[in-house]
Parts: sequence; structure tokens; C-alpha cells
Amino acid sequence: MPNTAPSRRTQLQEDTYFRVLRMLQDNPDLTQREIAQQLGVSTSGLNYCLNALIDKGWVKVQNFSQSKNKFGYIYVLTPQGILEKVALTSRFLQRKQAEYESLRAEIDSLTAELSAPDQGHTASP
Repeated sequence: MPNTAPSRRTQLQEDTYFRVLRMLQDNPDLTQREIAQQLGVSTSGLNYCLNALIDKGWVKVQNFSQSKNKFGYIYVLTPQGILEKVALTSRFLQRKQAEYESLRAEIDSLTAELSAPDQGHTASP
């Protein structure tokens, strides 16, 4: 049976798309530099991501004279971009919940180890 799970690279790309779409939806006149800084990525990497989102038809650039952006434009999610953001949000949430459950199990296991009675082992000073 073929593995249908997305690759780690695909997941990272989806996470980046999700975060960029979320930021743009909340504040469409952020500059590329501001978005890159908030995401902890390079400006050129963010530019590549934005161009991919524009090519996919999920984001469009509009002139907006009131924008704080010195170039006078804003990034707007298209109707398709809004739908894709919902799908990305769902997948992102599923991954984060699975990560949480895994971490929770590890924490519970480690907590049990620490609180288990000494099993004949002595601690080294």
C-alpha cells in the first residue's frame, strides 16, 4: 500500500502557506519584511512563498493608497485563498493535535518514571 501521508517538506510548506495566509487575512498591508520577520524566514524566502500563493490564485495584490506599505499595496486573499486557508487550517490543526498527543504521552511516561518507587537503583551524586 503506498504511503499517502504528506512528506515533511510538504507539511512545512503547508504550514508556511497557512501562517502567511492567516497573517494576510488579519493584516493585509503588512510588508514582506514584516511578514518574514514575524515568521522567522528570510525576505527572499517569503517573496518566493508569496509569489507561489499569487500563482496559485490564493492571494492577489491590490493598490491601496491608505496602506502603511510604502509601495501602496495590500495582499488580499481571494475566495479560493479563503477556502484553501480553511483546508490548510484543518490539516494544520490535525497535525498539531497529533503532536500534542504524542508530547502528552511522553510527558506522562517521563512523569511516571520520576514518581515510580526506586527499583533498586541508586542515584549517583
